[in-house]
Amino acid sequence: MRDLAAEGTAILLTTQYLEEADQLADDILVIDHGRPMAAGTPDQLKSQIGADVLEVRIADLGPVEALVAGIEGALVDRDRCTVDIPITAGAEQSLYLLASFQGAGAGIEDFQLRRPTLDEVFLTLTGSPAAQDMEVVR
Repeated sequence: MRDLAAEGTAILLTTQYLEEADQLADDILVIDHGRPMAAGTPDQLKSQIGADVLEVRIADLGPVEALVAGIEGALVDRDRCTVDIPITAGAEQSLYLLASFQGAGAGIEDFQLRRPTLDEVFLTLTGSPAAQDMEVVR
């Protein structure tokens, strides 16, 4: 598909694999239950849901769950022992959160500041994880 696209061929792809869509698509139309929700380039869609995401891998989620309960958009993944928090105030907010987690005894194992994923875009737009109805236009 990449070779065809590089040669100028237009490709219409329907997928629920949003990482693939992020890599291949020039334009994306997000559809939820047959209704168009948003359209744009992957970067435009990511910008619509806001800021970067602070992803923190933690040894013990117990002390952190109460801290993140009041943060809008925060996601706790117990299987991966991670917390994802939308960052709206840049480095200062990230440093404050990391210090709070450490002060609570959470045991930070790793962290990164990253752009939102298309999975997060879909979840924000639709309120449910991507499982169907994502069209990618190249």
